[in-house]
Amino acid sequence: MAPRYQSVAVIGGGPSGISAVKALQEEKIFKTVRLFERRDRVGGIWHYDPVPDVFPLKTQADSKPTSIPSKLPHLSPPTPEDVTARTAIYDTLDSNVGAKAMSFSHTPFPPVNSAHSTKYLGHSNPTRPFPSFNTTVVKAEKKSGKWVLTLRQSGHLVNGELKDYWWEEQFDAVIVASGHYSVPFVPEIPGLKNAVAKYPNHFEHSKEFRNPDDYVDKKVLVVGGNVSSADLVADLHAIVKAPLELSQRGHNEALDSAWNLPHVKVRPTVSEIKTSTRGINVHYSDGSVTESVDKVLFATGYKLSYPFITPDPVTPNNRVAGFYQHIFKIGDPSLALVGQVRAAISFRVYEYQAVAVARYFAGRNKASLPSPREQDQWEVDRLQYKGNSPIFHEIKPDFKDYFDFLTELAGPPAPESNSYLLAPWEDKWAEYAFEILQLKDKYWRSLHRKKEDFVSAKL
Repeated sequence: MAPRYQSVAVIGGGPSGISAVKALQEEKIFKTVRLFERRDRVGGIWHYDPVPDVFPLKTQADSKPTSIPSKLPHLSPPTPEDVTARTAIYDTLDSNVGAKAMSFSHTPFPPVNSAHSTKYLGHSNPTRPFPSFNTTVVKAEKKSGKWVLTLRQSGHLVNGELKDYWWEEQFDAVIVASGHYSVPFVPEIPGLKNAVAKYPNHFEHSKEFRNPDDYVDKKVLVVGGNVSSADLVADLHAIVKAPLELSQRGHNEALDSAWNLPHVKVRPTVSEIKTSTRGINVHYSDGSVTESVDKVLFATGYKLSYPFITPDPVTPNNRVAGFYQHIFKIGDPSLALVGQVRAAISFRVYEYQAVAVARYFAGRNKASLPSPREQDQWEVDRLQYKGNSPIFHEIKPDFKDYFDFLTELAGPPAPESNSYLLAPWEDKWAEYAFEILQLKDKYWRSLHRKKEDFVSAKL
């Protein structure tokens, strides 16, 4: 039996891309599987970059889209580094997902390792079928029934000079697994652009954070109300010039113990940022002001970014439109996303998505996708349920329904494959996933008790 698609490209070599390559190879039916990764190795965001990305507004004015040469193949001068390829990993970062759920089902973390420290979060090497590293996918466009990828690979030494090599490759299908934690999101705030221009070193995104030592005895404002904000507050509240200011539009109630840590002052949304001869002053929606702020640290998440897909599926509301179950392009399932979900128990969901896609591409499945009309209706219903925002891609609390869909679509492995049967959803996986947050909550509460004991002793 021939597969639905003979040749498949995988874009991205992080956890979701590794999962896709592994699943495709195990089907033992595809003529060509190619992996394209813009870094020099697999692993994605789990690599540590000592020099971080820079605050988006510092480079926005200078950023220009890369023009594609009129004739390919082509050699060109080196393209400036895409700093969004640098990761957000820092020394003290912990995963917020328990190791039992964070790992792939086929490769659990060794029990001797830490339950949550990222220094132990390695990656499984894929079988690496024809990988192309240091390669950026500049464009992916469907032409005459084929996906045409325009590619640029850096690091070619020609006559003693470094050059970029440009070329095209064609595929029957494409899996985009490039992740969604690369391009920082910073809210539009009146006065911010001018303040960054005048005091560029006063502003950072959480992606730039590397070491708490950089904030000792400084007046700091953290903006954000979710996991990354909680981690930063926990790292900084005891070392900055008190109080640590915390601005929130909304907040995750499961992290209340972090928001109420000692020396933390919760503020409403930032309404404006003004500059003075002494630095920057932050104004809030309730009329209050924090003067002479040394550091504003935005823990405000990331923008979805698939600029190479033609047409670009990312909406102004920061969601991906037109993909059934966050995976298959409606009307053309030869384009699939793996990893475009939130609150879904990584890496397990990447693994399940990858296996389901690989078996659909292989034509193994007894189950088929619903009609394009039914898929469109799924998106309409999803918008009514989750809203037109990044939360559209949030799987929580419907873990079972989503994993059931993936296991049903994947079906059993073919006898001639090297694949395996996906285990059915178990409620304990969600419990495993939230173990680390529970431990953190316990630790944060202990800090509250220490403060209360200290105050009682003084009285």
